Amino acid sequence: MAEPQQTASFGGTPKVDRPIGRSIKRGMLGRCPQCGEGKLFRAFLKPVDRCAVCGEDLHHQRADDLPAYLVIVVVGHVLMTGYLVTEVMYRVSPWVHLAIWAPLSVVAAILTIQPIKGGVIGLQWACRMHGFDGSDEDTVDPGRGGPLA
Repeated sequence: MAEPQQTASFGGTPKVDRPIGRSIKRGMLGRCPQCGEGKLFRAFLKPVDRCAVCGEDLHHQRADDLPAYLVIVVVGHVLMTGYLVTEVMYRVSPWVHLAIWAPLSVVAAILTIQPIKGGVIGLQWACRMHGFDGSDEDTVDPGRGGPLA
């Protein structure tokens, strides 16, 4: 009779599974990716340093420009489709298009930036990126070779 094979793991305690989909969803809802209860943002786009409920360190996040790029892609595709459909069906003047699509693009970008940034932070947490794996990766600035200021 063959014994069931077990995967060998080295280095102490095994890492707890962090489901990517659940973490992104919690981030998009503005909640802590670990517990789903604590707030992720202390201001509109300023994430908290630590979850008030579970104590998870969230200061490691480095969303940087990715949320803005994703907003441009999502909002751009949706609004460009609306613009093209409107142009084909109604043939309105460029000023009417400007009056419709410029305000819609600003409102859509403002409404989507925070959920997308939360999703990016949730993705980073789930994938153990940028110090979310328990290491102190953020203590040295790789660009300058010295400590972060």
